[in-house]
Amino acid sequence: MDLKQEDITTLHAWSIDKKVLLKSIRDIVPERPVSLVMPMLYQEIKTETLGIIIRGLNKCNYLNQIIIPLAAENKEDFQEVKKYFSQLKISHLVMWCNSPQIHEILMDLKDKGLDFLKYRGKGRDAWLAFGIASLDNYAIILHDADIVSYDELFPAKLAYPLLEPELDFKFNKGYYARVNFDKRVMYGRVVRLFLHPLLSALSEQMEKEVDFVRYLKAFRYPLSGEFALTRDLALDIDIPGDWGLEIGILAEMYRNVAQKRICQTDLGFYEHKHRKADKSGKGLVKMTQDIFKTLLRVLIETDNIQITEAFLTALLVTYVRKTQDYIRQYHADAHYNNLNYDRHEEETIMEKFSKTIIEAGHQYLKEPAGARIPDWLRTMSADRRIRKKLMEIVMEDNE
Repeated sequence: MDLKQEDITTLHAWSIDKKVLLKSIRDIVPERPVSLVMPMLYQEIKTETLGIIIRGLNKCNYLNQIIIPLAAENKEDFQEVKKYFSQLKISHLVMWCNSPQIHEILMDLKDKGLDFLKYRGKGRDAWLAFGIASLDNYAIILHDADIVSYDELFPAKLAYPLLEPELDFKFNKGYYARVNFDKRVMYGRVVRLFLHPLLSALSEQMEKEVDFVRYLKAFRYPLSGEFALTRDLALDIDIPGDWGLEIGILAEMYRNVAQKRICQTDLGFYEHKHRKADKSGKGLVKMTQDIFKTLLRVLIETDNIQITEAFLTALLVTYVRKTQDYIRQYHADAHYNNLNYDRHEEETIMEKFSKTIIEAGHQYLKEPAGARIPDWLRTMSADRRIRKKLMEIVMEDNE
């Protein structure tokens, strides 16, 4: 625990009074309603974790609505998920994001010059859900469907800084400690062994630390998938259509919001599913590639950084040295806290991640535009009723 504040306001969890916090939110939401968006895959109804989340959500009577954007291959899978969520007592809608009806709407937009059909995955599903969530809510919370350590306080911590008029933040990013005390291991490898040392390497490579890198370094866990934002922001951000989603969202906040209106909130210890550091193009390596390409794009847009072959090579060398330093530090921390820590495994993961800098760097130089989903304001200019059309489809599907 610490008292540290940086460029981004940090809301620590020293002595939160659960009853007081929840009562405050219930008093506020009649004037500032809040919705929760929880993207998921069909396979996740087979997990015990989703049951834990639903039990927690059933206590969240401060939520105006829960929207579950779903990627399902067919109507039978969609109906099965709908039936599964019948145990959720809070008002909710399951949104079949790749249904024939939604596909038809997106085809109409394609004819008008907006091609959303080329995007797949969490980014587009979240974008679709933001469209209908923004109709009747002041704020929107987003988190994944794989959180083991979940209770009714989890979304409350994300929403409160936006809902409370005395604070009146516009964006709140969750952060946490990725430690499993049962297995006595630390997780969060992409943050620990890729993003943090990469940001340090970027700071060293440049003549002076650029504002966007300093901004990212102020976040305790930049890649957390848990955040809350106000309705106006949900309509005015371009969402990356790949694993660069979290960095891309932070970049949009950097461009659109004064930093004094941005905060991060301590969500405690956090446990969710873990991905493997597979070969290039898969798993955590694919994630690091998308993150790095998004980071390069934003650095060029915000600070006019010149990306060259020489820059990438020097960055790689600096990244490896920085990561080796971090690994020594994590080893000491794990030893002090009696955690299991395999330095060889961590070094091996670093070697896989390090290839990302050259490979993804070359990919970026060939295709610098990246995969960004246009914002809702532009979409509504092409079709003023688009959000209501989507809501009508979703309402009919949930009858």
